[in-house]
Amino acid sequence: MSDYLDRIGSGLILLDPGPLDFDFIPETMVGRREIQSNLAAKFHSISHPNSSANVVITGPVGSGKTLLARTFCRDIEHHLRNKRQIRSVHINCRNATTNVRVAQRIVQTLDAGHPDRGLSMGELLNSLRRLLRSNDRHLIIVLDEVDHLLRKSGNDLIYQLLRIDEDQEGSGTISLILISQEQVLDVLENAVISRFGHTNHLPIPSYDYDGLLAITRQRAEAALNPQSWTEEILKLIATSAAPSGDARQVIELLNGAVEHAESDGRSMLEPEHVQTRAKAIPQVMPEDVLDELTGHPMLVLLGICRRLRKTEFMTSKDVESMYTVVCEEYEVKPRSHTTVWKYLKIIEGLSIIDTRVDTVGDGRGRTTHISMPHALPMDVAARIEGRVVKKLNR
Repeated sequence: MSDYLDRIGSGLILLDPGPLDFDFIPETMVGRREIQSNLAAKFHSISHPNSSANVVITGPVGSGKTLLARTFCRDIEHHLRNKRQIRSVHINCRNATTNVRVAQRIVQTLDAGHPDRGLSMGELLNSLRRLLRSNDRHLIIVLDEVDHLLRKSGNDLIYQLLRIDEDQEGSGTISLILISQEQVLDVLENAVISRFGHTNHLPIPSYDYDGLLAITRQRAEAALNPQSWTEEILKLIATSAAPSGDARQVIELLNGAVEHAESDGRSMLEPEHVQTRAKAIPQVMPEDVLDELTGHPMLVLLGICRRLRKTEFMTSKDVESMYTVVCEEYEVKPRSHTTVWKYLKIIEGLSIIDTRVDTVGDGRGRTTHISMPHALPMDVAARIEGRVVKKLNR
């Protein structure tokens, strides 16, 4: 009765699914040697007592920003273990969007039993100061997707963290790594920028073909039966993902090809397994496409992305309602129906969305259905959220 399950766990190709997970942290980061060196240079003095460092890491989706920070923190803790005790905490600000919530997670990293609610920001910062002194460790705080925190709660927490050692014995207890798709120093207050420094910006480009190939090879070696793939298959995967430069796409292609091959009962990856999956993966838009849009068209597109995360199509009426909600979020006045329609045509003209007019009812009515077949709405939304505030303030 259950013979259809026989191929699950058979190990024809897949030996360990872990390395094919987007959140997998490999022993070494490939394809980013120069950028790793640049990040290390920003922390050149961190081995000395009372020293700290700050950096903003920016780059497009799938460029390895999070992995860069995670591997750096892991490696620096080990590298300096005999010189300085370093600990790190990595917080995704998409999940923790308020200053208090972020502060709670930082404190609980140092003290798992610390109360997780009912404390003010001042009380949390005092707890953090006490824990840093008692533990005698340097803490590297990584705020990933920090633009979400800045948009909702401002930059007060970052300012307070930069001043954590004021009026205290000692200094250099905290370093900050901010991660965002866009340059966020421009939206910080001058008091924060003066402490953070404009030069502490580390931009990361999309991966090139060689970098994508190195990632594909690393994951294949870690996850698959060594007899199940060839170098030519890896090159095909890297070539398929090269237009996007997105590391996640090669991982997804490799995983999808394995799934396809094993479902066919095959013990080797073949070109057809890669090609079939490649056709099903939307391509990431070039970085400069969104720069063609001004503030309100971006808000229209953000509303579209949020709806298309959950459904394949939406109507023009849906666009207006979602746009209104987004305008409320960003505290701006919505534009007129006619203007929104113009924005929609501009977005379509950039090939970000597709529109199709269908008849409804008895055939006399028509409605426009909107889809996004060439990109992932979640990724486009994240890129918009990282830059729309700057566009609206122009």
